[in-house]
Amino acid sequence: MVTKRMNLEDLEKIDSKKIYQTYDKWPEIAKDGFDNDFEKFDAKGIDHIVFSGMGGSGSIGDVISAILSKEDMHVSNVKGYHLPKTVDSNTLVISTSVSGNTKETLTVLEKAQKTDAKIAVFSSGGMIQKFSKTNNLFFQEISMIHSPRASFPKFLFSILNILKSIIPIKETDIKEAISSLEITRNNIFSNNLTEDNISLKLAEWIKDIPLIYYPWGLQSTAIRFKNSLQENSKIHAITEDVIEACHNDIVAWEKNSKVQPILIRGHDDHIKTIERWNILKEFFNERGIECFETKSVEGNILSKIVNLIYLLDYSSIYRAILNQIDPSPVNAIDFVKERL
Repeated sequence: MVTKRMNLEDLEKIDSKKIYQTYDKWPEIAKDGFDNDFEKFDAKGIDHIVFSGMGGSGSIGDVISAILSKEDMHVSNVKGYHLPKTVDSNTLVISTSVSGNTKETLTVLEKAQKTDAKIAVFSSGGMIQKFSKTNNLFFQEISMIHSPRASFPKFLFSILNILKSIIPIKETDIKEAISSLEITRNNIFSNNLTEDNISLKLAEWIKDIPLIYYPWGLQSTAIRFKNSLQENSKIHAITEDVIEACHNDIVAWEKNSKVQPILIRGHDDHIKTIERWNILKEFFNERGIECFETKSVEGNILSKIVNLIYLLDYSSIYRAILNQIDPSPVNAIDFVKERL
């Protein structure tokens, strides 16, 4: 693995489609999505939300599910072809496909259209837009910026804007999250490729297969980081819930491994979760296993999640550059799509 300190010239040379330039603008992209004067979607009596989306689009459902985790709302995340049988007239199905041509999402949308569920659809166009218009479904076109994964803040904050009457999150919390992205950017973006850049520091630390531990409430950040390492860095990655890991995963560390543990902690994790973090770190220390630890920002759950995603996504881009890998292309995904 290459370990030299990278510079802006490296980014310019290796990142063929300049994905890093989109990430540099994430706070502005998020603000534009939330401030846009979109038509709002409203529905009464919703007690079940189904998110349908894959890849970068699916991560939006993961985040909103985390936001709703303490609410009196049943939430289902569909990453595949099957609509839950519990869908009824009090269900809102949210179909999201940044590209507009995701086969799995279109299949679920077709099934939802045959039920009594309320439906809201978001994409940049494609087959999903055509189906929605043909069937008079609520549809909002949201522009894709660079790629589905780089479009994350545009779609997330646009959807929070459009569904503000249904998703119970305070507007002040959303604005706090956007403001905190600006602060995070100053540390991690391409104009600060120094030893103070936490995203770059993590990228330099990763040498083998990352094993990402996360607490309850931050699963979406771990899944997103795994996906970004796979797409941007082109390396394998694993995720583990820190509590569950103490019942199985921890035993695997009894043998030498090239896997590298990364601890993603919340700023104010539950006291019993903190206890597990301490036990896990003690276990690693006694065996000479080096781990990398990062914490969320303070604030509401949305702020914690989006800032961690920002930091970790950037780390995956930097890891790609350090490995002399172009982070933008995803040729293997194209291979699959061409055969569907």
